[in-house]
Amino acid sequence: MVLSSERASLDTLLLLKALILGIVEGLTEFLPISSTGHLILMGDLLGFNDDKGKVFEIVIQLGAILAVCWEYRHKLMDVVRGLPREKAAQRFAANLLIAFFPAAVLGLLFGNAIKAHLFAPVPVALAFIVGGVLILWAERREHTITVESVDDMTWRDALKIGCAQALALIPGTSRSGATIIGGLFFGLSRKAATEFSFFLAIPTLSAAALYDAWKHRDLLSADDLGLFAVGFVAAFVSAFLAVRGLLRYISRHDFTAFAWYRLVFGAIVLVTAYGGWVEWSGG
Repeated sequence: MVLSSERASLDTLLLLKALILGIVEGLTEFLPISSTGHLILMGDLLGFNDDKGKVFEIVIQLGAILAVCWEYRHKLMDVVRGLPREKAAQRFAANLLIAFFPAAVLGLLFGNAIKAHLFAPVPVALAFIVGGVLILWAERREHTITVESVDDMTWRDALKIGCAQALALIPGTSRSGATIIGGLFFGLSRKAATEFSFFLAIPTLSAAALYDAWKHRDLLSADDLGLFAVGFVAAFVSAFLAVRGLLRYISRHDFTAFAWYRLVFGAIVLVTAYGGWVEWSGG
């Protein structure tokens, strides 16, 4: 009876961790503050950074991707239907493929080395701070808009944003941050840069998740379905709210607040690590 009670308590604690990490993934995946960085830090704090934790991150990432697919389902269906005959749909699909290519190639070449050396709280904190400085720089420079909509983008625009996205292989950089701020540097409007970042997340994150799932397929277990379901749903709902919230936010504000968040958050991790107040792994 005591063992059964302890087992139930452990299961409840694990589900609570799944809920927290699912919400963190959903809220941070599409904001310029790095979901990977937050998951590394939260996984470290919650003690959920083992092999099961890595597989769990794949599942909740798929929940976040589904939220974007649902939000833009009409646009995506129009593109799919128009691919055989409409040049605009063909150009849009080609731009996504071109932008996806740099990160895909570099990820395959250097992904294991990056995970071995940079997936730790202190490197993540440093990337948070550097990213915050870059956002402040981007917002303080003169912003000349040459691309108002994602449908106005050329293959050159897509390639430049794809190269910017490749920087996000460094954990803590933020995939959405790299693509959105890169878009601003390259002349996209805030709305175009943000929406293209959302669309580019679909092939990029799907490919990464499926690749990681295949590599870790031996760790997948039916016993974890409840855990995965909680995290998946939490990530879907929170990502859906984050996407809609960000689109409303950028219609009236710039990204400066996210820059200061990154700077403060990164500084807190560094201070707690070097002050010995939190025993971060790899710290």
